[in-house]
Order: sequence, then C-alpha cells, then structure tokens
Amino acid sequence: MAEDQTVVTGAEGTGLARASEALFSQGSPLNLPVSVFAGAVSLQFISLFLGISSVTYMRDDGIIKQVGFLWAPNWTILFIIFLPLFLAFVVDLLVFWRREGRAEISGPVSPSGVLKGWEQKVDASSYTFWAAFLVNIGFAGIFQWVDVRLLPLLTGKNDHAVDWGSLALVDPDAISVSQEIVFTGLAYFYMCICFYLFFTGLILLYTLVHDFSEIVHRRGSKVDVDPSRVSKIELRIMQGIFRCTILGLLIAITMKLQALYVTTTASNVPRWLLIDGLSLVPGISGTIGWGDYATPTNYTSLVVALSACTVFLYGCVRIGLSGPYRAALRKMMVVVVLEVLAYLSMGAFSGFSVLLVLGILLATYGLFDPGFGTSQVAAKGVRNVS
Repeated sequence: MAEDQTVVTGAEGTGLARASEALFSQGSPLNLPVSVFAGAVSLQFISLFLGISSVTYMRDDGIIKQVGFLWAPNWTILFIIFLPLFLAFVVDLLVFWRREGRAEISGPVSPSGVLKGWEQKVDASSYTFWAAFLVNIGFAGIFQWVDVRLLPLLTGKNDHAVDWGSLALVDPDAISVSQEIVFTGLAYFYMCICFYLFFTGLILLYTLVHDFSEIVHRRGSKVDVDPSRVSKIELRIMQGIFRCTILGLLIAITMKLQALYVTTTASNVPRWLLIDGLSLVPGISGTIGWGDYATPTNYTSLVVALSACTVFLYGCVRIGLSGPYRAALRKMMVVVVLEVLAYLSMGAFSGFSVLLVLGILLATYGLFDPGFGTSQVAAKGVRNVS
C-alpha cells in the first residue's frame, strides 16, 4: 500500500483540516460534546440574567406568544442534547477507525503507516474544510447575524417574526437594544462555531466511508481478515453513520420547528403541536393561523437535513451491508426516510405532529439500537456458522 507509506510533512499536516480532525480524534472523547453542552448552558444562564429566558409578548392582533430563549428548541434541545450526542457518536466512530478498524483491514502495515494513510485522506479534504469554515463563520454566522439581528435592532425595522432576538423592538422594558445586540452576537458566534463542528463531523464521516471502501476495493481478495470481521466493521461504521444522520435530521427538525412556530398564532411550541395533533380527532376543533414573515432558518435547516442524508446515502452506496446484516440496513433506511418525511411535513398539513412524534420516537430508539434488533440476531447467526 504505497499510500500508507507516504509521510505527510510540512504545513499540509498542520492546516485547518488536520486541526479540525484533531478536535474529534485526540484527547478525551468527552471534550468536544461537553464543550458544546457547556456553551449552550452558559447562554441559557446569560438569558436568565438578562430576563429573556421565559418571556411573553402580545402581538398587535391580541395573541400572546412565548418568545423566551429557553423555549426556543433550536437553542435548547439542539445545542444541549442533539448536537453533543452527534459529536459524541462522530468521535466514537472516528477513534475506532483510527485505532482499530483501519488497521484490521489494511494488511501488513505498521501502525504509523496506517495512521499516515488516514491523515492523507484528511489533508486531501482541506478545501472542503475551508469551504465549510467560511460558509459557517462568514454567512451562517456574521452575515446572518447582521441581516437578521443587528440591522433590525439598529433601524427598528424588522421583517421577521418577533422572538427572543428581537424582543427589544416590541418590549424595551424587558431588554435594551444594546443588551440584545451583545447577546445575539454572542449567541450567533457560538452557533456558527457549533455548526462548523457539525459539518466537520459530516466531512470526517464521508472521508471515513471513502477511506474504507477504497482500502477494500484496492486490496480485494488480498485482505487477510476474516470476512465476518470485515462485515462487523462495516456494521459498526454504518450504525455510527445512521446515528449521526438521525441526530442531524433531529437538529434540522428543531430548527424548522422554531422557524415555523414564531409565524403561527400558537402561544407556545407544545400547545401548537397539541392543537395540531388534536385536529385529527373528530369533534375537536382547533385551528392555527399563519403569519407572512421571512424565515431564513427554513433554508438553513434544509441544508442541514440534506447534508446529513447525503453522508448516509454515500455510506449505503459505498459500504452497504451484506449477508446477515442486510436487514439491519433496510430498517435504518426506513427510519431515515420516515424522519425526512416528518421534516418535510412540518407545517404542510394539519396533523403533521403525529408523524413528527412517531418519527422522533423511532429515532430515539434507533440511537440505542440502530439495527432494531436485527444486528444482534445476525451476530448470533455468524457465531453459530463459524
């Protein structure tokens, strides 16, 4: 394997790609997810001190809406639960691949050669890491903050629905404009860093799949590994990617949920979902009105969902699962499709919340058992045959 014998030196080995990969693969596996969790909790405490953690305001039409920072799922559930879990699963899979998985299928190569082969793959994606960095920091962070938060607060003209970040425009007694500018700037800076980590995780998963498939294809029948062990490595990779895909879709769902909620006449998110679900019950009336506001987060959530699904689809095509584990992959694909449908159905018709809850329940179970019972049965079959 000539690739594994090449030594990576110089600036190529110390650039953004390598530094980003090191955040996931070096140090304690808890460092990255705990850092994101701590940042989210810190923002919650700051919002509590500023008095915008849980606050309502009355719209011109008399509807009272909850617009507190604590009540926004894309700032609480996303950064406190879903993103830390996503990062934890990426770290777990990446560490496994670097320390065990790659070495097992690489053949007679020294440990340093195995590691250098992986580092070459990471360095080859340098432009991708820079693109993700510039888009997340420049556009999703700075540009979006200036357009959605800073300019409306400075000019007093807001085309977006009122939420915690624009509360100073309608209730200056709750928070001043200067405080709002500083807090939203801090929150958006934290957000763009976190989403760079999210897309970095997806890039690394994509790179891992490419690395695995390339090694297997190049060595072919020369892989001196028990085929059942290769199948287990395939399963480990696909289960990790499935978990990350599910969490990526849940992240997109929370983003879209908040973006849609602020445009509705519902008083809070739980009540909105409850009324929507009860609308399917005969004899129970309840309608939710919609306002005409700009919702840039809908586009952002779509990018997140598409990116997560792309990595999963790439894994299915390049790795897949053969033999006794094929049924596990089918179930993973069904759950991913259901999650996508739940995401797309949000706000599209009455009763979407039923599909949403069902998808979330299946996704939650899938995080604990990605094979939905199939993997364990297949593993027993493999042991019995061997």
